[in-house]
Amino acid sequence: MDSRFSLAVVVDDDPDIALAAHLALRDLFERVETLRSPAGLLALLTKESPDVILLDLNFERGATDGREGLASLRAIMEQDPDAAVVIITAHGAVSVAVEALKAGASDFVAKPWSNERLAATVRSAAALRRSRIDALTERGRSSELAPSTETPLLGTSHAMQRVRALIERAAPTDANVLILGENGTGKEIVAREIHRLSRRGGHPMVSVDLGATTESLFESELFGHVKGAFTGADTNRIGRLKAADHSTLFLDEIGNLPLHLQPKLLTALEQREVVPVGSNKHIPIDVRVVAATNASSESLADEKRFRQDLLFRLNTIEIHLPPMRERREDVPLLLDHYLRLYARKYDKPERSLPLEVLEPLVQHDWPGNVRALRHAAERAVIMADGESYQLADFPLPARPQAASLSVMDDTLNLDEVEKQMIERALRMHHFNVSVAAAELGLSRGALYRRMEKHGL
Repeated sequence: MDSRFSLAVVVDDDPDIALAAHLALRDLFERVETLRSPAGLLALLTKESPDVILLDLNFERGATDGREGLASLRAIMEQDPDAAVVIITAHGAVSVAVEALKAGASDFVAKPWSNERLAATVRSAAALRRSRIDALTERGRSSELAPSTETPLLGTSHAMQRVRALIERAAPTDANVLILGENGTGKEIVAREIHRLSRRGGHPMVSVDLGATTESLFESELFGHVKGAFTGADTNRIGRLKAADHSTLFLDEIGNLPLHLQPKLLTALEQREVVPVGSNKHIPIDVRVVAATNASSESLADEKRFRQDLLFRLNTIEIHLPPMRERREDVPLLLDHYLRLYARKYDKPERSLPLEVLEPLVQHDWPGNVRALRHAAERAVIMADGESYQLADFPLPARPQAASLSVMDDTLNLDEVEKQMIERALRMHHFNVSVAAAELGLSRGALYRRMEKHGL
């Protein structure tokens, strides 16, 4: 997401796991608290309301049955039925994790995880909790779920002018919209702008990350369930389709929805009604759908990957978001915005950006698009100490050959060499920590400790 949640709590007795989760989630949350056992969690819940809780299942030495974690989960759900709890489990304990899902957990992640997958799972759980609370209380408090004013749609390039024109024409209608674009191009920002400008803008937009929704929970999360539908279903729960009634449903990563689940979503959208799990009652819904994916139009046209009737239902209007390399003229505007934003956030002085520094930044391809540029601006604000920004303040990846030479020739400082090698391994493997650790001959925990040491 482009706005951060407030609080995540990680409950795990393994300090390496706790540190790994803290590092993976620090950009999503203003605070990430870690606890070694569930003992202090219930006390914390009397004072604060976390957006999400990551809970290990086993704490006693040698325990593998998950009883302690399940007991803690039930106590959490008793105290806060709308709590978003993501279970941490080992690959061999998936059956226990499923039991936890039936007891009220939002989702689970298996160790070792990929940071991208963990972040997506936690973000989806936290967003769902916000949606549930809002849908079950005052539906009119849309500002809590629509931070579009905090993250504007920036850019004056021809490509972005075309995107804005499509938004302005599509938003006032009830036509479904499909947003296509690479990771980090701002698809959710566009979805929120469409919602804000629509006649449904007075209600909160409800988001669901289909890439992070497990198959076992798909129906319950989207359609809801009734009390007694399965073990642990102690109360009726509204699904996200009903939570978005009279509003906009944002289906993120629609291209990741498994083929065999696509007919269920199609039926709900065509018939404009949902049947909660465990019920025979058809509940009408009035939902406008905005979907997004980083998959290409060609891959979506493959019937073996995506049902064409569902695609036709979703793409009444298609909006293609350009990558940063196709809108280089917007780089100065974006840098100016984020440098000012983070200077205020970290109480740093505003510095000038000399032309000789700006030019290489404009020519950079920005593989992570706007998200990568934003992170680079944040780092520059934190690291800069002169009157103006220097190119070294921005973490731009070097070309592979140049990176190799810089490690060998530019410095003999061991700490700096180690940092460069870790950065290179992470970029080479698209920040998959497990694979990068194996490449470097380290354990995941050891790599996480070195990342923390070097501020990566």
